[in-house]
Amino acid sequence: MTDEQTRLRGYLQAQGAKQTPTEIIAKVEAAMADLATAARAVPSARFAERPEPEEWSGNEVLAHVVAADTYFGGGVVAILESRPAPARGEGRGIENAPLRTADAWLEILGRQRRTLFERVRAAEPAARLDVTIEHPFFGPLNWRETLLFTRLHDLDHAGQLVKIAAAFGAAPPVR
Repeated sequence: MTDEQTRLRGYLQAQGAKQTPTEIIAKVEAAMADLATAARAVPSARFAERPEPEEWSGNEVLAHVVAADTYFGGGVVAILESRPAPARGEGRGIENAPLRTADAWLEILGRQRRTLFERVRAAEPAARLDVTIEHPFFGPLNWRETLLFTRLHDLDHAGQLVKIAAAFGAAPPVR
């Protein structure tokens, strides 16, 4: 684990323990709003286009976010329902991703997150913290840490979408 990964893991552990699930949800919702604003800033006619061959398109970014949420958010729900966590998919979630609009991807993400948030709000805050979800960079995370990770993940990809929009000459999104 790199120093940066260790620092971020420490943040997830400390803040996941300190903040209530409701406080974490509010942070995730704010990050989702930033993600949506950034995604909508990418010109729709160029949403499936990569700004550079080695970079992702807006479509690929949101496909990845939805795929990651299926694993991490689905894992949180599974833990809280005492079910086995979903298997982590192969790849990064961009491989063979269907072409959708930003709003279509955001609607899928919103549906998944509504389910996640409902389950978290109904959970006992200290329930099943011994059960973890494996993160490829940060190692095992409990459900509260994983929920907080989704905030960082959304913010990271919101920044990526802002850069994509700028590469296509779009004005910076207004928050």
